[in-house]
Amino acid sequence: MKLKNTLGVVIGSMIAASAVNAFAQGQGAVEAEAFGKRYFTDSTRNMKNGDLYGGSVGYFLTDDVELALSYGEYHDIRGTYESGNKKVHGNLASLDAIYHFGTPGVGLRPYVSAGLGHQSLTNVNSANGGRQNLTMANIGAGLKYYFTENFFAKASLDGQYGLEKRDNGHQGEWMAGVGVGMNFGGGKAAPAPEPVAEVCSDEDHDGVCDNVDKCPNTPANVTVDANGCPAVAEVVRVQLDVKFDFDKSKVKENSYADIKNLADFMKQYPSTSTTVEGHTDSVGTDAYNQKLSERRANAVRDVLVNEYGVEGGRVNAVGYGESRPVADNATAEGRAVNRRVEAEVEAQAKQQ
Repeated sequence: MKLKNTLGVVIGSMIAASAVNAFAQGQGAVEAEAFGKRYFTDSTRNMKNGDLYGGSVGYFLTDDVELALSYGEYHDIRGTYESGNKKVHGNLASLDAIYHFGTPGVGLRPYVSAGLGHQSLTNVNSANGGRQNLTMANIGAGLKYYFTENFFAKASLDGQYGLEKRDNGHQGEWMAGVGVGMNFGGGKAAPAPEPVAEVCSDEDHDGVCDNVDKCPNTPANVTVDANGCPAVAEVVRVQLDVKFDFDKSKVKENSYADIKNLADFMKQYPSTSTTVEGHTDSVGTDAYNQKLSERRANAVRDVLVNEYGVEGGRVNAVGYGESRPVADNATAEGRAVNRRVEAEVEAQAKQQ
């Protein structure tokens, strides 16, 4: 009964210490536990079932993996060998690796364990006493419930298998138990410091600090660059050059992507407008080529307006016939270059 009273004092101390909440779970934590287990012996050992009371100390190698050393003493076990019914004394020391599931903190953490134990018993299978030592392979599973970061209760089920042959063979035994424990000493990662907003002086309110502003006193509502100086507007442009077959004004499929590119640019800069200019080679009369160039210009305009949604008032179409060649009409290659529609749009780049 002295051991049970001691366990009561230990448990009370653990509960009181948990109120301090000065420690944390996780890697580097130490866990101390007091336990009581019901011991179910192998039937070949001629012993009655009894109890195991003890404690353990574990160290968390990671947030989930613990290495634990435990020691317990057997109670209320009696040997039934022949004229026996003698009281069996003994102890069990074990070293186990324990893997915890879930996240460190308040709440439930299931676990599994495996390791080795050394069992020492007296008055086993002998009316005259004697000591028996046995090396055991341990395997177990259980549940821990952390009421706080530090204080927990545990329920466990453990199996043991004797690695050394004794009596009628290898002993296989198991235990069911409960325990309470204290977790302390683990380090939590320090929270990252809150970023401190840099405060600087900005006399002209242009968004550039005075210590790097190369153009102080910039007027209000003027866009500035990284140096605080008025930004120079960048001119951007898109050019279009659509080629046509001889004596044709139908826009070829391979030209639609270029026309769409021009339409997208005009939608991005809604204040822009453009003039679509049609041209021909020198084959045919001037009057015929004039009309052909106008049909070509209007065909491209129709694609911009009707296919890609550019407002009609922003697109003009004009034909120049054969009057503005850009290549030599004396060659087939030059004439192919001159059968074209051109357009250009310029705008000031949007400030980022």
